[in-house]
Amino acid sequence: MTTPAHEPPAPEYKDRVNRSTGGIAGGVVLLAVVLWLGFDAMFTGDGRTPWLALAGMILVVPFVVAFTLRPAVYVNSDRLRVRNPFRLIVLPWGQVAVLRSGYSNEVLTKAGDKYQMWAVPVSLRARKRAARQEARAATAGEQGAAGGRAGLGVGGRGGLGRGGSTRGLSGGGAAGDPIRAEGDQFMTELRELHEARENEESAQGEVSVRWAYEILGPAVAGALVLIVLLVVG
Repeated sequence: MTTPAHEPPAPEYKDRVNRSTGGIAGGVVLLAVVLWLGFDAMFTGDGRTPWLALAGMILVVPFVVAFTLRPAVYVNSDRLRVRNPFRLIVLPWGQVAVLRSGYSNEVLTKAGDKYQMWAVPVSLRARKRAARQEARAATAGEQGAAGGRAGLGVGGRGGLGRGGSTRGLSGGGAAGDPIRAEGDQFMTELRELHEARENEESAQGEVSVRWAYEILGPAVAGALVLIVLLVVG
């Protein structure tokens, strides 16, 4: 895949950003622990310990950032940008073939390439919770419809008076959108946007992939320093 020779026109709307709240929270905690242990070893350790601690932090911190703080999905009317731990993938809607949800959320291109969206994790627990909420809402709707029918059958002016049949009919109306897990709802919105925009002229172009050298560079440097220190002894 190649990067377009010229920059695509600016999208009509600003990017909407989706990130994993749990991932960010976990990353902050992990970084705090790594930095606390690392600096403690650097300032209180003896011999090679401070250097080993420094090399270890240079190696570990980029990986923590890559897998927790970095992942994000940027969406606008013309393209989808997927920022994964080690790559940034820019996909014009015209190049997207399908958005698929299973045990992970993925985007497939018309060229047959597949990219996982790390920032939109699949949570089986959230799906089960949404299913329970949907079941409760359906039960409540059925009970409201039954109450409305009972109110209409009372007869007299009270049956169609204020607060009687009006509440019953609204309770038994058409159900709203189904309740979904947050990640599944986001994927549904992406599919709708893809369907609406894939044939637009401004949503055409080539898929581009850029490696995250700002993550890989420090990690490789830390690994090399750590190997040298271990070998030298």
